[in-house]
Amino acid sequence: MKRILGLILALLVLLGGVACAESAQPALEKDVVVLFTSDVHCGIDQGFGYAGLVAIRSSMEAAGNHVLLVDNGDSVQGEPIGTMTTGEALIELMNTVGYDIAVPGNHEFDYGMERFLELTGKASFPYISANFNKDGELVFAPYVIKEFDGVKVAFVGVTTPKTLTSSTPKYFQDEAGNFIYGFMQDETGEKLYAAVQSAVDAARAEGAAYVVVLGHLGNEDSCSPWTYADVIANTTGIDALLDGHSHDTDQVEMLNKDGQTVLRSACGTKMAGVGCLRIGKDGKLSTDLFLWNNSVAAPELLGIRNDVYTAVKTAQDALTEKLSEVVARTAVELTINDPVATKDDGSPIRIVRRAETNLGDLCADAYRDQSGAQIAFVNGGGVRVSIKEGDITLGNILKVHPFGNAMCVIEATGAQILDALEWGARAVPSENGGFLQVSGLTYEIHTYIESSAKADENTMFAGVEGEYRVKNVMVGGEPLDPEKTYTLASHNYMLKNGGDGYSMFKGCKLLQDEVMLDNQVLINYITGTLGGVVGEQYANPYGEGRIVAVEEKPAE
Repeated sequence: MKRILGLILALLVLLGGVACAESAQPALEKDVVVLFTSDVHCGIDQGFGYAGLVAIRSSMEAAGNHVLLVDNGDSVQGEPIGTMTTGEALIELMNTVGYDIAVPGNHEFDYGMERFLELTGKASFPYISANFNKDGELVFAPYVIKEFDGVKVAFVGVTTPKTLTSSTPKYFQDEAGNFIYGFMQDETGEKLYAAVQSAVDAARAEGAAYVVVLGHLGNEDSCSPWTYADVIANTTGIDALLDGHSHDTDQVEMLNKDGQTVLRSACGTKMAGVGCLRIGKDGKLSTDLFLWNNSVAAPELLGIRNDVYTAVKTAQDALTEKLSEVVARTAVELTINDPVATKDDGSPIRIVRRAETNLGDLCADAYRDQSGAQIAFVNGGGVRVSIKEGDITLGNILKVHPFGNAMCVIEATGAQILDALEWGARAVPSENGGFLQVSGLTYEIHTYIESSAKADENTMFAGVEGEYRVKNVMVGGEPLDPEKTYTLASHNYMLKNGGDGYSMFKGCKLLQDEVMLDNQVLINYITGTLGGVVGEQYANPYGEGRIVAVEEKPAE
Protein backbone atom coordinates (compact mmCIF):
# COMPACT_ATOMS: atom_id res chain seq x y z
CA MET A 1 0.00 0.00 0.00
CA LYS A 2 2.85 2.37 0.87
CA ARG A 3 4.46 1.49 -2.48
CA ILE A 4 1.25 2.39 -4.33
CA LEU A 5 0.89 5.65 -2.38
CA GLY A 6 4.49 6.43 -3.15
CA LEU A 7 3.94 5.91 -6.85
CA ILE A 8 0.85 8.09 -6.76
CA LEU A 9 2.74 10.78 -4.89
CA ALA A 10 5.60 10.61 -7.36
CA LEU A 11 3.15 10.85 -10.25
CA LEU A 12 1.50 13.92 -8.70
CA VAL A 13 4.89 15.54 -8.25
CA LEU A 14 5.75 14.73 -11.87
CA LEU A 15 2.48 16.16 -13.15
CA GLY A 16 2.97 19.21 -11.00
CA GLY A 17 6.42 19.61 -12.49
CA VAL A 18 4.97 19.47 -15.99
CA ALA A 19 2.35 22.04 -15.07
CA CYS A 20 5.02 24.29 -13.59
CA ALA A 21 7.14 23.89 -16.71
CA GLU A 22 4.23 24.92 -18.92
CA SER A 23 3.46 27.93 -16.83
CA ALA A 24 7.14 28.89 -16.96
CA GLN A 25 7.09 29.07 -20.76
CA PRO A 26 7.59 32.70 -21.89
CA ALA A 27 4.47 34.49 -23.02
CA LEU A 28 4.13 37.50 -25.28
CA GLU A 29 3.80 40.76 -23.40
CA LYS A 30 2.65 42.54 -26.57
CA ASP A 31 1.01 41.38 -29.80
CA VAL A 32 3.34 40.58 -32.69
CA VAL A 33 2.22 42.22 -35.93
CA VAL A 34 3.79 41.00 -39.18
CA LEU A 35 3.16 43.49 -41.99
CA PHE A 36 3.81 42.06 -45.43
CA THR A 37 3.99 43.20 -49.03
CA SER A 38 4.12 41.14 -52.18
CA ASP A 39 4.38 41.71 -55.92
CA VAL A 40 5.20 45.38 -55.46
CA HIS A 41 6.59 45.34 -59.01
CA CYS A 42 8.25 48.73 -58.49
CA GLY A 43 4.93 50.35 -57.50
CA ILE A 44 6.74 52.29 -54.80
CA ASP A 45 4.59 55.40 -55.17
CA GLN A 46 1.31 53.67 -55.98
CA GLY A 47 -1.45 52.59 -53.60
CA PHE A 48 -0.12 52.97 -50.07
CA GLY A 49 3.36 53.46 -51.49
CA TYR A 50 6.44 52.78 -49.44
CA ALA A 51 5.85 56.05 -47.55
CA GLY A 52 2.37 54.88 -46.55
CA LEU A 53 3.73 51.48 -45.56
CA VAL A 54 6.13 53.13 -43.13
CA ALA A 55 3.27 55.21 -41.74
CA ILE A 56 1.27 52.01 -41.09
CA ARG A 57 4.23 50.44 -39.31
CA SER A 58 4.75 53.53 -37.17
CA SER A 59 1.07 53.52 -36.22
CA MET A 60 1.23 49.85 -35.27
CA GLU A 61 4.31 50.44 -33.13
CA ALA A 62 2.72 53.45 -31.43
CA ALA A 63 -0.24 51.23 -30.54
CA GLY A 64 2.09 49.04 -28.48
CA ASN A 65 2.80 46.11 -30.82
CA HIS A 66 5.97 44.35 -31.81
CA VAL A 67 6.11 45.00 -35.60
CA LEU A 68 8.01 43.11 -38.28
CA LEU A 69 8.03 44.00 -42.01
CA VAL A 70 8.53 41.31 -44.67
CA ASP A 71 8.30 41.04 -48.46
CA ASN A 72 7.17 37.99 -50.40
CA GLY A 73 8.94 38.65 -53.71
CA ASP A 74 8.67 40.38 -57.08
CA SER A 75 9.65 43.80 -55.80
CA VAL A 76 12.48 44.79 -58.17
CA GLN A 77 10.80 44.49 -61.59
CA GLY A 78 7.74 45.96 -63.25
CA GLU A 79 8.34 49.68 -63.85
CA PRO A 80 11.06 51.75 -65.57
CA ILE A 81 12.80 52.44 -62.27
CA GLY A 82 13.49 48.72 -61.98
CA THR A 83 14.49 48.24 -65.60
CA MET A 84 16.74 51.28 -65.70
CA THR A 85 18.63 50.47 -62.50
CA THR A 86 18.46 46.68 -62.94
CA GLY A 87 16.72 46.51 -59.59
CA GLU A 88 19.22 48.45 -57.50
CA ALA A 89 16.97 51.44 -56.78
CA LEU A 90 14.39 49.06 -55.31
CA ILE A 91 16.86 47.35 -52.99
CA GLU A 92 18.09 50.73 -51.80
CA LEU A 93 14.52 51.82 -51.07
CA MET A 94 13.72 48.56 -49.28
CA ASN A 95 16.78 49.21 -47.10
CA THR A 96 15.47 52.69 -46.36
CA VAL A 97 11.99 51.38 -45.55
CA GLY A 98 13.56 48.95 -43.10
CA TYR A 99 12.40 45.52 -44.26
CA ASP A 100 13.32 42.71 -41.88
CA ILE A 101 13.07 39.67 -44.19
CA ALA A 102 12.37 38.94 -47.87
CA VAL A 103 11.94 35.94 -50.13
CA PRO A 104 12.89 35.92 -53.82
CA GLY A 105 10.02 35.88 -56.27
CA ASN A 106 10.39 34.68 -59.82
CA HIS A 107 10.96 38.22 -61.15
CA GLU A 108 13.86 38.89 -58.80
CA PHE A 109 15.89 36.85 -61.31
CA ASP A 110 14.92 38.89 -64.38
CA TYR A 111 18.25 40.71 -64.57
CA GLY A 112 20.29 37.50 -64.53
CA MET A 113 21.67 35.28 -61.78
CA GLU A 114 24.84 37.29 -61.25
CA ARG A 115 22.83 40.49 -60.82
CA PHE A 116 20.33 38.74 -58.55
CA LEU A 117 23.06 37.59 -56.19
CA GLU A 118 24.63 41.04 -56.31
CA LEU A 119 21.32 42.70 -55.42
CA THR A 120 20.57 40.34 -52.55
CA GLY A 121 24.08 41.06 -51.26
CA LYS A 122 23.26 44.78 -51.18
CA ALA A 123 20.14 44.19 -49.06
CA SER A 124 20.41 45.10 -45.36
CA PHE A 125 17.89 42.35 -44.61
CA PRO A 126 18.19 38.59 -45.23
CA TYR A 127 16.65 36.77 -48.17
CA ILE A 128 15.48 33.29 -47.23
CA SER A 129 14.30 30.28 -49.23
CA ALA A 130 13.95 26.67 -48.19
CA ASN A 131 14.01 25.43 -51.78
CA PHE A 132 16.18 27.70 -53.98
CA ASN A 133 19.39 25.75 -54.50
CA LYS A 134 22.49 25.38 -56.61
CA ASP A 135 23.49 21.79 -57.32
CA GLY A 136 21.34 20.68 -54.39
CA GLU A 137 22.81 23.11 -51.85
CA LEU A 138 20.58 25.90 -50.55
CA VAL A 139 21.67 29.37 -51.65
CA PHE A 140 20.05 31.13 -48.68
CA ALA A 141 19.13 30.11 -45.17
CA PRO A 142 15.79 28.25 -45.24
CA TYR A 143 14.42 30.22 -42.30
CA VAL A 144 15.17 32.88 -39.73
CA ILE A 145 13.96 33.07 -36.13
CA LYS A 146 12.93 36.33 -34.49
CA GLU A 147 12.41 36.53 -30.74
CA PHE A 148 9.80 38.69 -29.01
CA ASP A 149 9.49 38.75 -25.21
CA GLY A 150 11.40 35.48 -25.16
CA VAL A 151 9.00 33.86 -27.66
CA LYS A 152 10.56 32.55 -30.87
CA VAL A 153 8.76 33.06 -34.18
CA ALA A 154 10.25 31.31 -37.23
CA PHE A 155 9.88 32.55 -40.80
CA VAL A 156 10.40 30.01 -43.57
CA GLY A 157 10.91 31.16 -47.18
CA VAL A 158 9.51 29.34 -50.23
CA THR A 159 9.85 30.30 -53.91
CA THR A 160 7.69 28.74 -56.61
CA PRO A 161 9.45 26.16 -58.81
CA LYS A 162 7.53 27.81 -61.67
CA THR A 163 10.35 30.38 -61.54
CA LEU A 164 12.35 28.20 -63.93
CA THR A 165 9.92 29.10 -66.72
CA SER A 166 8.51 32.39 -65.41
CA SER A 167 11.95 33.95 -65.46
CA THR A 168 14.55 33.36 -68.19
CA PRO A 169 15.54 29.66 -68.15
CA LYS A 170 19.12 30.27 -69.26
CA TYR A 171 19.77 32.25 -66.09
CA PHE A 172 19.52 28.98 -64.16
CA GLN A 173 21.83 27.02 -66.49
CA ASP A 174 25.55 26.63 -66.95
CA GLU A 175 27.31 27.37 -70.23
CA ALA A 176 26.48 23.90 -71.51
CA GLY A 177 22.77 24.45 -70.97
CA ASN A 178 22.48 22.25 -67.89
CA PHE A 179 20.27 23.48 -65.05
CA ILE A 180 22.48 24.07 -62.02
CA TYR A 181 19.98 26.17 -60.06
CA GLY A 182 16.60 24.80 -59.05
CA PHE A 183 13.67 25.02 -56.66
CA MET A 184 13.19 21.41 -55.50
CA GLN A 185 10.84 20.85 -58.41
CA ASP A 186 9.36 17.57 -59.54
CA GLU A 187 6.09 16.52 -61.14
CA THR A 188 4.52 15.40 -57.86
CA GLY A 189 5.56 18.33 -55.66
CA GLU A 190 7.04 15.93 -53.11
CA LYS A 191 10.52 17.48 -53.25
CA LEU A 192 9.13 20.90 -52.45
CA TYR A 193 6.93 19.60 -49.64
CA ALA A 194 9.90 17.76 -48.13
CA ALA A 195 12.08 20.89 -48.30
CA VAL A 196 9.45 22.98 -46.56
CA GLN A 197 8.78 20.30 -43.95
CA SER A 198 12.50 19.99 -43.21
CA ALA A 199 12.76 23.74 -42.59
CA VAL A 200 9.64 23.78 -40.41
CA ASP A 201 10.86 20.83 -38.34
CA ALA A 202 14.29 22.41 -37.88
CA ALA A 203 12.74 25.69 -36.76
CA ARG A 204 10.51 23.88 -34.27
CA ALA A 205 13.55 21.98 -32.96
CA GLU A 206 15.22 25.34 -32.29
CA GLY A 207 12.32 26.26 -30.06
CA ALA A 208 10.04 28.18 -32.43
CA ALA A 209 6.63 28.57 -30.85
CA TYR A 210 5.16 29.77 -34.15
CA VAL A 211 6.12 29.04 -37.75
CA VAL A 212 5.14 31.46 -40.51
CA VAL A 213 5.85 30.62 -44.14
CA LEU A 214 6.69 33.54 -46.41
CA GLY A 215 5.71 32.20 -49.79
CA HIS A 216 5.88 33.22 -53.42
CA LEU A 217 3.58 30.40 -54.50
CA GLY A 218 0.17 31.71 -55.56
CA ASN A 219 -3.06 29.96 -56.43
CA GLU A 220 -2.85 29.60 -60.22
CA ASP A 221 -3.63 26.21 -61.73
CA SER A 222 -0.51 26.50 -63.87
CA CYS A 223 1.56 26.51 -60.65
CA SER A 224 0.27 23.11 -59.51
CA PRO A 225 1.55 21.03 -57.69
CA TRP A 226 3.35 23.93 -56.01
CA THR A 227 0.50 26.26 -55.03
CA TYR A 228 0.07 27.47 -51.47
CA ALA A 229 -2.79 24.96 -51.06
CA ASP A 230 -0.56 22.10 -52.22
CA VAL A 231 2.13 23.06 -49.71
CA ILE A 232 -0.26 23.44 -46.78
CA ALA A 233 -2.10 20.20 -47.54
CA ASN A 234 1.13 18.22 -47.65
CA THR A 235 2.94 19.58 -44.58
CA THR A 236 2.49 19.98 -40.84
CA GLY A 237 3.65 22.54 -38.30
CA ILE A 238 2.90 25.70 -40.27
CA ASP A 239 0.72 28.22 -38.43
CA ALA A 240 0.29 30.76 -41.23
CA LEU A 241 1.37 31.18 -44.85
CA LEU A 242 1.75 34.74 -46.16
CA ASP A 243 1.70 34.47 -49.92
CA GLY A 244 2.41 36.19 -53.21
CA HIS A 245 2.84 35.51 -56.94
CA SER A 246 -0.78 35.35 -58.14
CA HIS A 247 -1.63 38.96 -57.18
CA ASP A 248 -4.78 37.84 -55.34
CA THR A 249 -6.10 39.13 -52.03
CA ASP A 250 -7.71 35.91 -50.78
CA GLN A 251 -7.85 35.27 -47.05
CA VAL A 252 -8.15 31.53 -46.49
CA GLU A 253 -8.29 28.99 -43.70
CA MET A 254 -7.49 25.41 -44.68
CA LEU A 255 -6.41 22.18 -43.07
CA ASN A 256 -2.89 20.82 -43.18
CA LYS A 257 -1.80 17.20 -43.47
CA ASP A 258 -2.78 16.54 -39.83
CA GLY A 259 -6.14 18.26 -40.10
CA GLN A 260 -5.01 21.39 -38.27
CA THR A 261 -6.05 24.87 -39.43
CA VAL A 262 -3.52 27.05 -41.25
CA LEU A 263 -4.14 30.69 -42.15
CA ARG A 264 -3.23 31.83 -45.66
CA SER A 265 -3.20 35.52 -46.56
CA ALA A 266 -2.27 37.48 -49.70
CA CYS A 267 -2.18 41.22 -50.37
CA GLY A 268 -2.37 41.80 -54.14
CA THR A 269 0.08 43.91 -56.13
CA LYS A 270 1.49 47.41 -56.72
CA MET A 271 1.08 48.41 -53.05
CA ALA A 272 -2.72 48.50 -53.34
CA GLY A 273 -2.77 46.21 -50.31
CA VAL A 274 -0.67 45.65 -47.20
CA GLY A 275 -1.14 42.35 -45.41
CA CYS A 276 -1.14 41.87 -41.66
CA LEU A 277 -0.67 38.79 -39.51
CA ARG A 278 -1.28 39.28 -35.79
CA ILE A 279 0.00 36.87 -33.15
CA GLY A 280 -1.89 37.83 -30.03
CA LYS A 281 -0.71 37.76 -26.43
CA ASP A 282 -3.32 35.03 -25.97
CA GLY A 283 -1.57 32.93 -28.61
CA LYS A 284 -4.32 33.33 -31.23
CA LEU A 285 -3.46 34.16 -34.83
CA SER A 286 -5.49 36.33 -37.20
CA THR A 287 -4.95 38.04 -40.54
CA ASP A 288 -6.08 41.36 -41.89
CA LEU A 289 -5.76 43.22 -45.17
CA PHE A 290 -5.44 46.97 -45.58
CA LEU A 291 -6.55 48.19 -49.02
CA TRP A 292 -6.09 51.48 -50.85
CA ASN A 293 -8.26 51.62 -53.97
CA ASN A 294 -8.18 55.36 -54.65
CA SER A 295 -6.71 56.65 -57.91
CA VAL A 296 -4.47 59.04 -55.95
CA ALA A 297 -1.77 57.31 -53.90
CA ALA A 298 -2.04 57.55 -50.12
CA PRO A 299 1.11 59.62 -49.58
CA GLU A 300 -0.20 62.32 -51.91
CA LEU A 301 -3.85 62.29 -50.84
CA LEU A 302 -3.08 62.17 -47.12
CA GLY A 303 0.01 64.34 -47.25
CA ILE A 304 2.26 61.65 -45.78
CA ARG A 305 5.76 63.07 -45.52
CA ASN A 306 8.57 61.06 -44.02
CA ASP A 307 12.12 60.01 -44.86
CA VAL A 308 10.88 57.27 -47.15
CA TYR A 309 8.67 59.71 -49.08
CA THR A 310 11.76 61.84 -49.67
CA ALA A 311 13.80 58.80 -50.74
CA VAL A 312 11.13 57.66 -53.20
CA LYS A 313 10.84 61.15 -54.69
CA THR A 314 14.61 61.37 -55.05
CA ALA A 315 14.71 58.00 -56.81
CA GLN A 316 11.94 59.02 -59.20
CA ASP A 317 13.66 62.33 -59.94
CA ALA A 318 16.85 60.44 -60.75
CA LEU A 319 14.78 58.28 -63.09
CA THR A 320 13.80 61.36 -65.08
CA GLU A 321 17.48 62.16 -65.57
CA LYS A 322 18.28 58.57 -66.48
CA LEU A 323 15.66 58.57 -69.24
CA SER A 324 17.94 60.85 -71.23
CA GLU A 325 20.92 58.50 -70.76
CA VAL A 326 22.34 57.23 -74.05
CA VAL A 327 22.46 53.42 -74.09
CA ALA A 328 23.08 52.70 -77.78
CA ARG A 329 23.00 54.26 -81.21
CA THR A 330 21.44 53.51 -84.56
CA ALA A 331 22.99 54.15 -87.94
CA VAL A 332 19.52 54.23 -89.53
CA GLU A 333 16.14 55.68 -88.67
CA LEU A 334 13.90 53.02 -87.17
CA THR A 335 10.36 53.79 -88.16
CA ILE A 336 6.72 52.97 -87.71
CA ASN A 337 5.78 55.31 -90.59
CA ASP A 338 5.97 55.32 -94.36
CA PRO A 339 9.30 57.00 -95.11
CA VAL A 340 8.01 58.55 -98.34
CA ALA A 341 4.25 59.06 -98.42
CA THR A 342 2.55 61.57 -96.15
CA LYS A 343 -0.97 62.70 -95.43
CA ASP A 344 -2.39 65.73 -97.22
CA ASP A 345 -1.38 67.91 -94.29
CA GLY A 346 2.18 66.63 -94.45
CA SER A 347 1.95 64.47 -91.34
CA PRO A 348 3.39 60.93 -91.44
CA ILE A 349 1.39 57.88 -92.44
CA ARG A 350 1.68 55.08 -89.89
CA ILE A 351 2.22 51.70 -91.56
CA VAL A 352 3.47 49.46 -88.72
CA ARG A 353 -0.12 48.23 -88.23
CA ARG A 354 -0.52 47.03 -91.81
CA ALA A 355 2.95 46.43 -93.27
CA GLU A 356 6.48 45.47 -92.35
CA THR A 357 8.85 48.15 -91.06
CA ASN A 358 12.45 48.02 -89.89
CA LEU A 359 11.47 48.87 -86.32
CA GLY A 360 8.88 46.10 -86.43
CA ASP A 361 11.61 43.71 -87.55
CA LEU A 362 13.93 44.91 -84.77
CA CYS A 363 11.31 44.41 -82.06
CA ALA A 364 10.36 40.94 -83.30
CA ASP A 365 14.03 39.96 -83.64
CA ALA A 366 14.59 41.04 -80.05
CA TYR A 367 11.88 38.68 -78.84
CA ARG A 368 13.27 35.76 -80.82
CA ASP A 369 16.86 36.48 -79.77
CA GLN A 370 16.13 36.86 -76.08
CA SER A 371 13.77 33.88 -75.88
CA GLY A 372 15.57 31.40 -78.14
CA ALA A 373 12.25 30.60 -79.85
CA GLN A 374 11.96 29.61 -83.51
CA ILE A 375 9.39 32.31 -84.28
CA ALA A 376 8.48 35.64 -82.72
CA PHE A 377 5.44 37.87 -83.13
CA VAL A 378 5.00 41.50 -82.06
CA ASN A 379 1.68 43.26 -82.59
CA GLY A 380 2.02 46.49 -84.56
CA GLY A 381 -0.11 48.30 -82.00
CA GLY A 382 2.56 47.61 -79.40
CA VAL A 383 5.28 49.40 -81.39
CA ARG A 384 4.44 53.01 -80.64
CA VAL A 385 7.06 55.48 -81.85
CA SER A 386 9.98 55.76 -84.28
CA ILE A 387 13.62 56.17 -83.25
CA LYS A 388 15.66 58.73 -85.17
CA GLU A 389 19.12 58.00 -86.52
CA GLY A 390 21.81 58.66 -83.93
CA ASP A 391 21.86 58.15 -80.17
CA ILE A 392 19.26 55.92 -78.52
CA THR A 393 18.22 56.84 -74.99
CA LEU A 394 16.41 54.75 -72.44
CA GLY A 395 13.49 57.10 -72.90
CA ASN A 396 13.39 56.28 -76.62
CA ILE A 397 13.12 52.56 -75.92
CA LEU A 398 10.51 52.95 -73.20
CA LYS A 399 8.39 54.97 -75.62
CA VAL A 400 8.59 52.20 -78.22
CA HIS A 401 7.22 49.65 -75.73
CA PRO A 402 5.36 51.61 -73.03
CA PHE A 403 2.83 49.01 -71.92
CA GLY A 404 4.99 46.78 -69.73
CA ASN A 405 4.00 43.55 -71.47
CA ALA A 406 6.17 40.57 -70.59
CA MET A 407 7.82 38.03 -72.87
CA CYS A 408 6.37 34.54 -73.01
CA VAL A 409 7.14 31.45 -75.09
CA ILE A 410 4.63 28.77 -76.03
CA GLU A 411 4.45 25.68 -78.18
CA ALA A 412 2.06 26.23 -81.09
CA THR A 413 1.18 24.18 -84.14
CA GLY A 414 1.71 25.41 -87.66
CA ALA A 415 -2.06 25.57 -88.02
CA GLN A 416 -2.35 27.90 -85.04
CA ILE A 417 0.43 30.09 -86.37
CA LEU A 418 -1.29 30.31 -89.75
CA ASP A 419 -4.56 31.28 -88.07
CA ALA A 420 -2.73 34.00 -86.13
CA LEU A 421 -1.17 35.43 -89.28
CA GLU A 422 -4.54 35.37 -91.02
CA TRP A 423 -6.22 37.09 -88.07
CA GLY A 424 -3.53 39.75 -87.97
CA ALA A 425 -3.74 40.38 -91.72
CA ARG A 426 -7.54 40.51 -91.96
CA ALA A 427 -7.75 44.30 -92.26
CA VAL A 428 -4.86 44.92 -94.67
CA PRO A 429 -4.54 47.39 -96.42
CA SER A 430 -6.32 49.12 -93.53
CA GLU A 431 -4.77 49.40 -90.08
CA ASN A 432 -5.15 46.86 -87.29
CA GLY A 433 -3.34 47.02 -83.97
CA GLY A 434 -3.07 43.23 -84.01
CA PHE A 435 -1.14 43.16 -87.29
CA LEU A 436 1.88 40.92 -86.78
CA GLN A 437 5.48 41.97 -87.21
CA VAL A 438 7.49 38.75 -87.36
CA SER A 439 10.87 37.15 -86.89
CA GLY A 440 11.89 33.66 -87.95
CA LEU A 441 9.32 33.41 -90.73
CA THR A 442 8.13 35.13 -93.89
CA TYR A 443 4.66 35.30 -95.38
CA GLU A 444 2.55 36.81 -98.14
CA ILE A 445 -0.78 38.59 -97.79
CA HIS A 446 -2.89 38.18 -100.92
CA THR A 447 -4.97 41.31 -100.47
CA TYR A 448 -7.20 40.58 -103.49
CA ILE A 449 -8.76 37.83 -101.36
CA GLU A 450 -11.35 39.14 -98.94
CA SER A 451 -10.64 38.05 -95.40
CA SER A 452 -12.92 35.31 -94.12
CA ALA A 453 -11.51 35.32 -90.59
CA LYS A 454 -14.47 35.52 -88.23
CA ALA A 455 -14.86 36.96 -84.75
CA ASP A 456 -17.22 35.81 -82.04
CA GLU A 457 -19.56 38.06 -80.08
CA ASN A 458 -16.62 39.12 -77.91
CA THR A 459 -14.50 40.09 -80.96
CA MET A 460 -12.21 37.09 -80.40
CA PHE A 461 -10.95 34.94 -83.27
CA ALA A 462 -13.53 32.27 -84.08
CA GLY A 463 -12.08 30.66 -87.21
CA VAL A 464 -11.54 31.08 -90.93
CA GLU A 465 -14.53 30.21 -93.10
CA GLY A 466 -13.06 30.60 -96.57
CA GLU A 467 -9.78 30.85 -98.42
CA TYR A 468 -6.80 32.11 -96.45
CA ARG A 469 -5.33 35.34 -97.76
CA VAL A 470 -2.06 34.52 -95.97
CA LYS A 471 -0.01 32.19 -98.14
CA ASN A 472 3.50 30.84 -98.67
CA VAL A 473 4.51 30.96 -95.02
CA MET A 474 8.14 29.93 -94.64
CA VAL A 475 9.87 29.10 -91.34
CA GLY A 476 13.64 29.00 -91.52
CA GLY A 477 13.45 28.60 -95.27
CA GLU A 478 11.01 25.66 -95.07
CA PRO A 479 7.24 25.74 -95.70
CA LEU A 480 5.14 26.02 -92.54
CA ASP A 481 3.89 22.56 -91.55
CA PRO A 482 0.36 22.75 -90.08
CA GLU A 483 0.97 19.55 -88.10
CA LYS A 484 4.35 20.51 -86.71
CA THR A 485 4.88 22.13 -83.31
CA TYR A 486 6.97 25.30 -83.16
CA THR A 487 8.23 27.46 -80.32
CA LEU A 488 6.69 30.92 -80.50
CA ALA A 489 7.73 34.02 -78.56
CA SER A 490 5.57 37.07 -77.96
CA HIS A 491 4.11 38.63 -74.82
CA ASN A 492 1.54 37.83 -72.18
CA TYR A 493 -0.97 40.24 -73.73
CA MET A 494 -1.25 38.09 -76.85
CA LEU A 495 -0.21 34.57 -75.84
CA LYS A 496 -1.85 34.34 -72.41
CA ASN A 497 -4.56 36.98 -72.33
CA GLY A 498 -5.95 36.79 -75.87
CA GLY A 499 -5.10 40.43 -76.56
CA ASP A 500 -6.22 41.74 -79.98
CA GLY A 501 -8.48 38.68 -80.17
CA TYR A 502 -5.76 36.02 -80.45
CA SER A 503 -7.78 33.18 -78.95
CA MET A 504 -6.12 30.48 -81.07
CA PHE A 505 -3.30 30.16 -78.52
CA LYS A 506 -5.56 29.31 -75.61
CA GLY A 507 -4.40 26.10 -73.96
CA CYS A 508 -0.97 26.07 -75.61
CA LYS A 509 1.88 24.72 -73.54
CA LEU A 510 3.66 27.60 -71.81
CA LEU A 511 7.44 27.23 -71.89
CA GLN A 512 8.45 30.65 -70.57
CA ASP A 513 6.01 32.70 -68.53
CA GLU A 514 6.42 36.49 -68.35
CA VAL A 515 10.18 36.29 -68.08
CA MET A 516 11.11 39.86 -69.07
CA LEU A 517 9.40 43.18 -69.78
CA ASP A 518 9.11 44.12 -73.44
CA ASN A 519 11.30 47.20 -73.11
CA GLN A 520 13.98 45.12 -71.37
CA VAL A 521 13.81 42.62 -74.23
CA LEU A 522 14.59 45.43 -76.69
CA ILE A 523 17.30 46.97 -74.49
CA ASN A 524 19.07 43.62 -74.04
CA TYR A 525 18.97 42.87 -77.77
CA ILE A 526 20.34 46.24 -78.85
CA THR A 527 22.97 46.66 -76.13
CA GLY A 528 23.93 42.99 -75.93
CA THR A 529 23.45 41.02 -79.14
CA LEU A 530 23.90 44.01 -81.47
CA GLY A 531 26.77 45.43 -79.43
CA GLY A 532 25.02 48.74 -78.85
CA VAL A 533 24.67 49.68 -82.53
CA VAL A 534 21.69 49.09 -84.83
CA GLY A 535 23.29 48.77 -88.26
CA GLU A 536 22.77 48.08 -91.92
CA GLN A 537 20.68 44.96 -91.29
CA TYR A 538 17.82 47.32 -90.54
CA ALA A 539 18.63 49.99 -93.15
CA ASN A 540 15.52 49.48 -95.28
CA PRO A 541 12.62 51.29 -93.59
CA TYR A 542 10.23 48.81 -95.21
CA GLY A 543 12.08 45.91 -93.62
CA GLU A 544 13.75 42.82 -95.01
CA GLY A 545 10.87 41.54 -97.10
CA ARG A 546 9.45 39.24 -94.45
CA ILE A 547 5.91 40.37 -95.23
CA VAL A 548 4.91 40.77 -98.85
CA ALA A 549 1.57 42.15 -100.05
CA VAL A 550 0.30 40.50 -103.23
CA GLU A 551 -2.35 42.79 -104.69
CA GLU A 552 -3.28 40.78 -107.80
CA LYS A 553 -3.96 37.12 -108.26
CA PRO A 554 -0.90 35.44 -109.79
CA ALA A 555 -1.35 34.09 -113.30
CA GLU A 556 -1.98 30.37 -113.36
